[in-house]
Parts: sequence; C-alpha cells; structure tokens
Amino acid sequence: MTLVFALLAGITLGAALAAVTLRNLVHAALCLAVTLSGLGLVYVSLGAEFVGLVQVLVYVGAVAILIVFAVLLVRGTEPPEQGTSHTPWLGAAITVLLAGVLVWAVMRSPSLRRDPAPAPTVTVRALGERLVRDQVVTLQTLGLLLTAATLGAALIALPRRGTESDSQPPATP
Repeated sequence: MTLVFALLAGITLGAALAAVTLRNLVHAALCLAVTLSGLGLVYVSLGAEFVGLVQVLVYVGAVAILIVFAVLLVRGTEPPEQGTSHTPWLGAAITVLLAGVLVWAVMRSPSLRRDPAPAPTVTVRALGERLVRDQVVTLQTLGLLLTAATLGAALIALPRRGTESDSQPPATP
C-alpha cells in the first residue's frame, strides 16, 4: 500500500465518519462531497481513471451539490430540538456485525482462490472515440434530453406572475 493511497483512504474514511455523525446538515452534506471526491481520487490512484472521473463528475458534480442546495433551500437554520436516536451503540453494533459478515463472505469467495484474468486494456480515449464514432445519435439525444430537463427545472423554479403574493399591496404597520 502506498503512502498516497493510505492518505486518501484516511481522508475519505474520516469525511465519511463526519458525514454520518455531524448534526448540522450542511456540514454533513459537505463532508459527503469530500467523501465522494476522496473515493474518486482513490479510484484514480488505483489506475481506474475513467471510474474516478465519472465518480467526481456524477456524484460530486451533480449529486452532492444537489444535496447541498436541497438542504440549504428546504431546511431551516435551527437545529432539531431533540435527537433522533437514544441508542447509538445499537447502530454501531449492527454496523460492526454487518461489516464482519461482508468480510467473511468476501474471504470465502472462490474468486480470491484463483488467479485473476488479465484486465482488458480499455482507455478513456477509446471510449470517447467509440461514443463519438458509433453512438452519435445516442449522445446527441442524451444532450438534448439533459438540456430540456435543465430548462424545465428552471421554469419550475421561477416565481409565477400574477399570484396572490404579487398582487396584494404591502401591509403598513
């Protein structure tokens, strides 16, 4: 294990732990974005550049930012008055038990006992060339669909003209 991988794994695990333990939702959502970024960097350090790039673009660039905006727009700034759970040790025990079962299942897997097949040599460049050469219609349709979804979301978010809140004069004290 290299020093870079160990450092990235430590930062990712620390941010993940912070994301599930922090009470402030904005801080937890930002820690989730750090966790997903760290996971993408771990993929890159292991030689899976395409998976790492997709991880950063999709999960950090879209999902985590969407969660942050949703938390900022929907939730109030006041913390909840009472905690959500009075038994955090029960959750920790279930987590440790589940992790033990998963480790046991992976260790007994027959794929660990045989020599792995050589990895195919697929590069990001080859994937891009295939998308542009063979899947042009699919790629253009996807771009059109994403543009329409963005415009629809913007139209839904715009305030409506002529609603009651716009037509009433301001109240004077």
